[in-house]
Amino acid sequence: MKKAPVESLIPYDSIVQEALLTVVGRSLKEVEKRGGTLPGDHHFYITFKTLGEGVIIPDHLAKRFPEEMTIVLQNKFSDLKVGPDSFSVRLSFSNMPTVITVPYLSITAFMDPSVDFGLQFETDEIEIERRTPASAGGNGDDNVIDVDFKRR
Repeated sequence: MKKAPVESLIPYDSIVQEALLTVVGRSLKEVEKRGGTLPGDHHFYITFKTLGEGVIIPDHLAKRFPEEMTIVLQNKFSDLKVGPDSFSVRLSFSNMPTVITVPYLSITAFMDPSVDFGLQFETDEIEIERRTPASAGGNGDDNVIDVDFKRR
């Protein structure tokens, strides 16, 4: 006789999601501390929901990318500012400098291909109770971690 799954009274899904978002915040904070310069060959691909709460992008980009958008932080970016809930950065789109703001909770993927590291998030599935990804600890290894928690 198979036992029915026991529903957890501890929000493990939210705890894990929060911990993994901390990796993103701390990685960006390391770059900010270095004056906005990535060390070595490191570079980041960050994919986010363009309609996510708190996302600030120009209308022409929102029309061009109505659901998700990927930005690359490598050579040509400036004014990286990392906060506890979001980051902002100046990028150039069609030779027009633009500042965008991306809350961590809108991020769906974070990759650093130079070291084969990546995280994927399912932003619609989980609510994070505490929103401080840049403040907690965490470091990654050479694995891609796919977080795909579905609520029952």
